[in-house]
Amino acid sequence: MTQHDNHARTALVVVAHHRTDSLTAHTARRAAARLEAAGYRIDLLDLHAEGFDPRMNTSDQPDWGNREKVYSDEAHAHMQRILDSDVVVAVFPVYWQSVPAILKGWVDRVWNYGFAYGRSKPRLAGKRMLWLGLAGATADDPIVEGMQSVLETNLSEGIAYYCGFSHSSVGLLTDAEERPQRVDTEGNLLIGEAVAGAEREAQYADLDLRAREFVERFVAEGLVAA
Repeated sequence: MTQHDNHARTALVVVAHHRTDSLTAHTARRAAARLEAAGYRIDLLDLHAEGFDPRMNTSDQPDWGNREKVYSDEAHAHMQRILDSDVVVAVFPVYWQSVPAILKGWVDRVWNYGFAYGRSKPRLAGKRMLWLGLAGATADDPIVEGMQSVLETNLSEGIAYYCGFSHSSVGLLTDAEERPQRVDTEGNLLIGEAVAGAEREAQYADLDLRAREFVERFVAEGLVAA
């Protein structure tokens, strides 16, 4: 966590990948650096590294008759980190056109009834959210358009806006795999040759540039909104 002055805005950057040397983790670190350069204080939340348990339990099960329920200490600590942030940026690999289980479990347990929703005045009102999803699909794969739509519906409409966020967007980063693959119209899996050398460097440099553009656009939109 980087310390700035007490008036600095805070960005909670959430990483949902089991390897710290993954492209997802790299993208999260680069996003955090760009947010810090834009004046944000960074709270980096690596869900795997911090040992977050995504499984629902009785302590964190919503009580629809009591929105003041006191949840577990772990969930409460994560709730406070969200409350202390101005923006939330989640970085994750796209699994089955959705988020990994650990990120979904973080939402299930932490973005809970009485905290993130269930009140006439949302506690998270005014916060902004960016979802950066790394997908193995190639940019020209017909599945990408539907994937973007599904992610926007589930993450922006179904979660962020439902919980009072003033802005939410999904940055879909295609071509994240070194071996391009797709399913043809007959259901056959087509796997291309692995890229290497200069071609691989160019592929990941392009992905990094697209990620940077998503973050910079997100920051710029926040300045306009402010």
